[in-house]
Amino acid sequence: MDAAFVCRMEAVLEVYRRVPEPSHPVVCVDEASVQRVKEVRAPIPAQPGHSERYDVEYERNGVAHLLAFHAPFENWRRVDVADNYVAKQWAEGIRRLIQDDYPQAQRITLVMDNPNTHVGASLYKAFQPALARALLDKLEFVYTPKHGSRLDIAQCELSVLTRQCLDRRLPDIATVISEIAACTITRNQSKKPVDWHFTTDNARINLKCLYPKLSD
Repeated sequence: MDAAFVCRMEAVLEVYRRVPEPSHPVVCVDEASVQRVKEVRAPIPAQPGHSERYDVEYERNGVAHLLAFHAPFENWRRVDVADNYVAKQWAEGIRRLIQDDYPQAQRITLVMDNPNTHVGASLYKAFQPALARALLDKLEFVYTPKHGSRLDIAQCELSVLTRQCLDRRLPDIATVISEIAACTITRNQSKKPVDWHFTTDNARINLKCLYPKLSD
């Protein structure tokens, strides 16, 4: 941990302190993967006195990649699901965010971790230069520190979705999409918030050991 870590940490925490503005939303972005698993034998349904039973043997069926967008001020989320997670998937997710989810926004702040797909260059890999530039002009990038991705609120949202929707054997990508859609619709309708309390002031006290020591 060093000054670069502290600098990025405080930048993220200050974004979370902003006064919400409809014209300048804050959206956190994170990615995850889910192992697709097929049953080898049909499970035995639950009966009075017995829970559902299934065979310990299973068949791996590839991986589903999740790209989550979470707007903490509006308590809104969207999760894209794909077979592969590449720069073009991220770029298409960003295009949808700007053109479909927030068409009236003048600027969108993205809080993200540091994979090499989460950069403006990915837009140029996916779209014609004019569109890539137009999308990029509407974005502000704020990156979490290296080894500090837990500061990304979208990671909290993915953790909840994993526990609520994905904590079972999911045989194919269609099932993953269906489960994710059901959860996100329910959470969006209820405006389910993320309970976030960590601030810059907290960091300067509780994480004082991470800050550079200055000589008098």
